[in-house]
Parts: sequence; C-alpha cells; structure tokens
Amino acid sequence: MRVLHTADWHLGQRFISGHERTDEHRYFLEWLVEVVREQRVEVLVIAGDIFDTGSPSNQALELYYSFLLNMRGTGCRDIVVVGGNHDSPATLNAPARLLRHLRVHVVGCVPDCFDDQVLVLDDADGKPGLVVCAVPFLRDRDVRLSVPGESAEEREARIKQGIADHYARVAEVERVWQLKELGLPVLATGHLYAAGAAPSDSERTIHVGNLGQVTADHFPTIFDYVALGHLHRPQRVGGREHIRYSGSPIPLSFSEIDHPKEILLLSFADGKLQSLEALLVPGTRRLARFHGDLAEVITALTTYDNTGFQLPAWVDVEVRSELTQLEVAEQLLKTIELLDRKHIEVLSRRHFRLVTLRALGDEADETPLTPSLHDFTEREVFERRLADEPEDSRPELLGTFDELLEWMHQEQP
Repeated sequence: MRVLHTADWHLGQRFISGHERTDEHRYFLEWLVEVVREQRVEVLVIAGDIFDTGSPSNQALELYYSFLLNMRGTGCRDIVVVGGNHDSPATLNAPARLLRHLRVHVVGCVPDCFDDQVLVLDDADGKPGLVVCAVPFLRDRDVRLSVPGESAEEREARIKQGIADHYARVAEVERVWQLKELGLPVLATGHLYAAGAAPSDSERTIHVGNLGQVTADHFPTIFDYVALGHLHRPQRVGGREHIRYSGSPIPLSFSEIDHPKEILLLSFADGKLQSLEALLVPGTRRLARFHGDLAEVITALTTYDNTGFQLPAWVDVEVRSELTQLEVAEQLLKTIELLDRKHIEVLSRRHFRLVTLRALGDEADETPLTPSLHDFTEREVFERRLADEPEDSRPELLGTFDELLEWMHQEQP
C-alpha cells in the first residue's frame, strides 16, 4: 500500500494586503495529481486545514472540488480528509455523503458515532489493506469538560490528558486491534501542536493544541504512522521517524522561506511501514526578505534574480537608517517604480530609524525606535499588557485569552 501524506493547504489564503494565492495553489494541485499518478499512490491523506477560513471563497472551493475530480483518473483509490482548526466542520462535512461514493472520506470533526473515525481501506485486490484512524482537530469540547475555578496548570493537564485519552480510545476500537492482529498496518491522523516541534509565524494559536503540547509518547504504539498537520515546517515529533508533520506545500509567511516544502510518500508492507520518502514540492513563487541599511536593500532589490520561477517574487523590506521616514520612503519608492513587477513585487516595507544617543563621557549608541503595533500579533500585544499584572496570574489570563481568540477565529465568517 502506497500512501501520500500532505496537510495545511490553506486554500483561499490572502497574503499581505490581500494578495491572492490561487495561482500558487493551482500549480501545486496540478503537480500533486501528476505525482499521485507517477508514484502509483493508492491512498492520499490530507491532515487538516484544507481551507484558510471557515467560509472559503468560491475560488478556493473550485480548486478543492476540481482537484478531487482530477484525482479520479490517477489510480488513487481513496482520499482521506480530516478537518483542521482553520476548517469549518460544516463546510467540510456538507458534501461528505456524496463524496463517499467517490471514495473520498471526510471527517470534519469528531463524529457523533466515535467509531466513524476508523476507516478500513481496501487494497488493489479488494481486501482490507489499511486501517486509518482519521482523527480531526480536537476542539475543547472534544477532550474535556470545563471546570469552574480550575487553574491554568490544571486546565493544561486536563487538555493534554484529554487528547491522549482520545487517541487511546481510538486505538482500542475493536476493528482497529483486530485488524492489526491480522497483519494490517494502522495509520492515524492529527491536527495539533506537538511538544518540541518548531512553529513558524503563520500558524494560528490553538487553545487546545498549544496548551496540550502532546508528546510522541501520547500516541499509542499500535500506530505504524501518525500523519500530522498544523505546523507548516516539515519535521519529526520527538525524533520518531513515523510521527511526522508534512508541512504546508507553499510558504504561508516570510518566516518559512528558509526551509523546503515537501509531501511524504509512505510504503506499507507486511503490516508495517517499510519506507518513507520526502518529495520536494517545486516552488512557483519565492518569498524574500531584504533587511539592512538603505543601500543594502536597494542593491538587493535591483539585482534580484527570479529566474526559474513562474510567478513574481514577493518581498518584505526592512530598512534601518538614520534618515527620516520621508527620506527613506522617497528613495525606496523610486527604486520600486523601476522594478519589473513581472519578476519582483514589494509587499511590505518597514523603517526603523536609528537615533544616536549621546551621553557625557560615552560613545554614541545606535538604538532603533519601538516597532509599530502592526509588527505584533494579537497574542504578543496581550503578553505585553500582562507585564503589568502579578506574575502568578499571567498563565491563567493568557490561557483564557487563547481560548477567546480561538473562539473568535472559529466564529469569523
């Protein structure tokens, strides 16, 4: 059985200033169809965050359904889709009964019948060949009941234990261990934040996952492979080869420019994972950061080579200079106007003015002014506000804020 693991597509994402990612996603999905065909993939697993918002645009929906249709001609027998924290369970689950006839198995949230998370997929001979424990993003109500007056530490412990208990309960489903004893491999999915993993700047803070911080030891040993989503950097969990984040297929923030994008090709035989291969996703657009003094930034912009990429590069510029904001802006705008927008486009600009502070008997220091509010996330602003609160109350306030922030994001149209 050959299985492909991917996650965190974020179809419909709008980048800085509302820039669309539709072309990048379309190129990726067309490439993915060809990989599935060439690699003779039998099962495709998408571990959450198919869409960037709970109410995806018509373009995002068109990309998703066109991809599922194009997969019909590849030889891939089954597609498993689980919901992520960005996905609306209602949006994913609405066509689930129809898609089941196309052998697309959708689990947008924990189903009413717990055992419906367990899928038994046939091999090429029509016999059971793979067990998939399709666990979606676990929301607070899925893993614990609120307890009035509990401390931040107690809440964290309850969430962590709730996530571990959920996976233990899935592993104990009768079909799972019976088929495992018959020699079938077992694959589990998850959309969470595992302890020790490295996030980037583009993952939304999730109350359950971030507080829970499950470890590799929380996944039952019956799982031959755990396909994870949520973190956008491809990585192992706890050094375990069989517990993996595939990462996002395209860079979703400027913090992701220094690591490759990949999908994971798995091969199961004799009831266990035999091999794992990372397939690099070809980039169609580069993200670049040009930080330094004004001369360095202008040189980087005017000499940038975008050869080999189909779409213009998107650039983040940060200038540190003793010049005024107006002087820097004028020179940058002159440079940007001369750039060929078919090859490079500046999406964000920041200027940190260096002010020389002179004290009697001391040499001059160069100290940048405080960044603007736009340089911080909501959570970072709240953390700074907490600096004025008693230290022992901060963890509980921060946990409550994370819970409120997650609820607000889920309620956004």
